[in-house]
Amino acid sequence: MTTTSTTTTADTTTAVTTTADSTGERADLLVALAKQRHFLAFTARDLTDEQAGERTTASELCVGGLIKHVTVVEKLWATFIVEGPSAFPDFSSFTEEDYARRADEFRMLPGETLAGVLAAYREVARRTDELVATLPDLGAVQPLPKAPWFQDDAWSARRVLFHVIAETAQHAGHADIIREAIDGAKSMG
Repeated sequence: MTTTSTTTTADTTTAVTTTADSTGERADLLVALAKQRHFLAFTARDLTDEQAGERTTASELCVGGLIKHVTVVEKLWATFIVEGPSAFPDFSSFTEEDYARRADEFRMLPGETLAGVLAAYREVARRTDELVATLPDLGAVQPLPKAPWFQDDAWSARRVLFHVIAETAQHAGHADIIREAIDGAKSMG
C-alpha cells in the first residue's frame, strides 16, 4: 500500500509518498528527500518570476536556477539507478556549447516561470518517490560513468539517493542565502 501526504505552503507544494511500512528504510529515504525538497521549494514562496531569477550574491546562482538544477540532477540520478551510466552524457567529449547548456540549468531563462520550474520539480520528485517505493533492491549497484569528480567505480541505488538528499540540502542552503538577500525572508529562524 502506498500513501501520499501533501504539504502546501504559500505557492509551493511538497508531496511525500511512503510505503505501508512507515518505519522502513524506504520510508526514511522518502521522508529525508521530502524534507530537503520542501526547504528548497520553500525558498521560492511568494517570489515573482523576476525575483526567482535574481542573482543576489557574487555567484551566478538564483533561487529558480537552483530549483531547475536540482530537478535536472534528481532526474538524472533516478535514471542512473535504472539504466546505469548511459543516463549520463559523455563528460569527456563536452564542448563549450555543452557547458553553456549546463550553466543554463542554474539560471531562469527568458520565458521560464517559477510556477513552471516548481511544477517540473514536483513531477520529478513524484517519479523519484515512485521509483524508491517500487525498486526491487536498494542495494543494486551501477557502475559510475568516467568523470573526474567520481572517486568510486560504482554506487548502489541507496548511495545515489543519499547523494540526491545531500545535493538537495546543499542547494536549499544556497537558495536560502539568496532568498534572504532578496527580501530578508528565511527558511528558518
